[in-house]
Amino acid sequence: MRSDETRALGALAGRLAGEVTDCIEELHGAIARRSFHGPGAAPARTAHDAIAAGIYAAVRRGAGIAARGAGLALAAVRDQGRPPLASSPPGAFAQAALGGMIGDTLTGAEEPLAIPMAIRHRGEDVPPHALHRVAPRPTGKIIVFIHGLCESESSWRLFRDGHGGETYGSRLRAELGCTPLWLRYNSGLHISENGARLSDLLDETVAAWEVPVEQITLVGHSMGGLVARSACHRAEATDAAWTASLRHVFHLGTPHLGASLEQAVNAACWALGKLGETRPVARVLERRSVGIKDLRYGALVDEDWHGADPDALLDDRCTDVPLFASANHYVISTKLNGPLGDFAGDLLVRQASAEGQGPARRIAFELDNIGHLPGLNHFQLLNHPEVYERMRAWLAAPAASPAQRSCRVR
Repeated sequence: MRSDETRALGALAGRLAGEVTDCIEELHGAIARRSFHGPGAAPARTAHDAIAAGIYAAVRRGAGIAARGAGLALAAVRDQGRPPLASSPPGAFAQAALGGMIGDTLTGAEEPLAIPMAIRHRGEDVPPHALHRVAPRPTGKIIVFIHGLCESESSWRLFRDGHGGETYGSRLRAELGCTPLWLRYNSGLHISENGARLSDLLDETVAAWEVPVEQITLVGHSMGGLVARSACHRAEATDAAWTASLRHVFHLGTPHLGASLEQAVNAACWALGKLGETRPVARVLERRSVGIKDLRYGALVDEDWHGADPDALLDDRCTDVPLFASANHYVISTKLNGPLGDFAGDLLVRQASAEGQGPARRIAFELDNIGHLPGLNHFQLLNHPEVYERMRAWLAAPAASPAQRSCRVR
């Protein structure tokens, strides 16, 4: 971890410690207001409030100083030449989790913990003009892997020890001649922001590619599938060149109609905010990133959130964004076995949302392009032989014409 990252973590820890202290103080105050009744209680309440304010101020200052001091002390013994936090898989996971939770507050070139969108190779960002270094024998078939919320490019390597050390990318390179590219992005930002950035990055990548690009495939896990759809919509609106080569888009456990967990948190925040004693808890929960809030109903475009209250109670204002017409779109869903699967789907996404089939909203996926693999959980979709076999079969099959696809739309 670089010294600037260590200092930034210390500063962040100090800020969060202060905010937690504020919430505890507010909760304490709300309870105290109910405890002191009647005119005779006024002197006791005045003394109590003064003492409590002093204690919380001291705790706030002490926690902030301790956290920032720890960060500075660690930074002092770390050489600036040390590799960045995200250069190792554990560090990448930690930074990705932080980004997913509060990444919308960690942005800008001067923020050491910010996560820029980039193609990654061995823990480093690779700009499009340098991709020849990581793809020395590029093919005309590019396949881009787009991770989900609180994940990183390393997430696609999960469970590989149980599958011969392989990933989807390595197998598709060996068996179908695809060149895999691994994307990393700040999943705490709005989905539409990441979609726009991905469209721009793909344009730059195609322009810099050393051989003519014949086929682009996007593979999105969870939120990554929504980012892919948003990028396609953005590219179509701006007439981006990369879409001329787009042939396939895969959605693995993608909450097209929203994530029930985020909907539940939204409702809980609304309920908790009604009482003074629980309002601080609601404020803590409301600090989750705008990327998480976009998952409530699968918001894909800027209009879904511009000028809207992000914490409005179960307000579904999502624009119906059609699938990119010139590409094949595939869905792989799963759910846990038994009653838990009926309630929670794959732990995070229900089957109906993953397949885009709800009572009020329906997404025009082809029947032949929807695969359901029961008994898996949400994260097993990142690397599982059954998922791979479905993907490979679809990629190897002859492409259907637009007329044939329209006859099979669900």
